[in-house]
Amino acid sequence: MDEPHASRQGLGNGPGAGAHMHGLFTDAETGQVTYCLELTDGWLAVQRITYSPSSPERLDLRDCAGSRAYQGESDRSAYLCAYFYPYRHRWMSSSPVRHRDERRFRLVLNADDENDDAQANLREAERWARAIRDNSARCAGHASERQNHAREMMRNADLTQCDAIVILSGDGLLFEVVNGLMDRQDWEKAIQTPVGILPGGSGNALAASVHHYTRKPQVWGEDLLVSCGFVLCKGLTSKLDLISVHLSSGVRLFSFLSIAWGFVADVDIESEQLRHIGPFRFIVGTLVRLASLRTYRGKLAFLPATDNLETDVSQAQQTHNNRSSNKSSEHNPSEQKRLVDHLLVPLDQPVPQSWTVVEEQEFVLVVAMFQSYLGEDWLVAPSACTDDGVIHLFYMTAGISRPAMLRLFRAMQSGTHMECGCPHLVYRRARALRLEPETRPGIITVDGEQVEYGPLQAQAHRGVARLITG
Repeated sequence: MDEPHASRQGLGNGPGAGAHMHGLFTDAETGQVTYCLELTDGWLAVQRITYSPSSPERLDLRDCAGSRAYQGESDRSAYLCAYFYPYRHRWMSSSPVRHRDERRFRLVLNADDENDDAQANLREAERWARAIRDNSARCAGHASERQNHAREMMRNADLTQCDAIVILSGDGLLFEVVNGLMDRQDWEKAIQTPVGILPGGSGNALAASVHHYTRKPQVWGEDLLVSCGFVLCKGLTSKLDLISVHLSSGVRLFSFLSIAWGFVADVDIESEQLRHIGPFRFIVGTLVRLASLRTYRGKLAFLPATDNLETDVSQAQQTHNNRSSNKSSEHNPSEQKRLVDHLLVPLDQPVPQSWTVVEEQEFVLVVAMFQSYLGEDWLVAPSACTDDGVIHLFYMTAGISRPAMLRLFRAMQSGTHMECGCPHLVYRRARALRLEPETRPGIITVDGEQVEYGPLQAQAHRGVARLITG
């Protein structure tokens, strides 16, 4: 499937062979302008050959989404076409966005009309196209028809026939895909299948996070879709943390994005009836919930993360927890092969002494973040990355005023909310957590999906899955 990069395979075409490719081309339309193309590790340099020397134009290969070669229908010439999506400033826009820039050239090699020479020209153009391309992928589309349909499809899918799984939806569909992969007997191999996201829902938190990891200015809507599409074309992957979530009924879920209780969960679920207005439903839901602000009583505890994540737990505690895990899996042998949550004890036991128990028991919200964005324009955890092995825990205690909350939510759009100095908003880095809500009824969400209400606990597993991040 994958064609190696020219620099790795020592493809040469004249001077500098091994690290570069050189070749003569003309413009595709008239053939009157001659160009010298040079391909390096990071650039495609385009030098127009004229009597007055000029600097070559350097096209960044990081902005290249693909390349192809083809033969003209009438002149049988060989053509090279490369597709770039560089950042450019749009008129009346404060930040740059990606724009399509298609470059087409006609190969100058053999000018005869004989068939052999025409085929040689095409082979040379294909060699250039292969060297420019980073990846090529086969695509097959499937539409989910109901809730948990994607989870069922992933349980039974023949993953040997695909190179990656790309979701065009919101975060909920990817939640189903991840849990479907983890339901499989071959879960260890299945979860290594790269997953990608194209924003097609109202939340689009993971898509916004993927764009954030490219270190480019924040974008929304169609510009976010273009950016994520470009990332998919690049096909580069990163490791992705999965968080094992245990509910009070014994159900185990795997999360990649967030756990929410209180204000955020209420807004997410109560605004479902406004899905037809897209991401604006969260703004409306936030204003409605601010007007009738609630507090939630419960207990929160967490295991703090240290700089060395591998030494967060003592060997004695691991032995104790593994023994408890073995007991809980006696009635479910398949769970013995799943990821072992060695930081957790059963929910009916007190948390270990190494954990921190939050003194406050009256909250406005509790949000555990595993990616940087909670929504398309909510940069809640700016320092988060795909595989840091950390739960970024935020909680807001009772007593905060509505104007202060509104200021914090506005600051979350730029990720500066922790700079507001609000004493009611607390941020902690954790490896595991336990939440025991006492206020009833209530709402808890995992990756934006409502789950059963009651005590839960969770542990981060570092780099278990793979995410296409460009």
